[in-house]
Amino acid sequence: MSRTVFCRKLQQELPGLDKPPYPGPKGQDIFENISKQAWLEWQQHQTMLINEKQLSMVDPKARKFIQQEMEKYFAGEEFERAEGYVPPSE
Repeated sequence: MSRTVFCRKLQQELPGLDKPPYPGPKGQDIFENISKQAWLEWQQHQTMLINEKQLSMVDPKARKFIQQEMEKYFAGEEFERAEGYVPPSE
């Protein structure tokens, strides 16, 4: 049986991640407060940002930008979006 967490992003009880996605306190916080679904949605958004803005993850500035956007994303704050992207309608 999978463990559940109250997801900070989606504001509901959902299945949690299998293990922390990062080492240290940041990874532990995500593990305890972010659902698997929200993490997968963030990874898709992160990929769009990296591609749209042509970021190199070797560049420390680009990694810092992605880290800051991830924190905004999970906190429910306004976050950077890929220009011109329109989410598919349901």
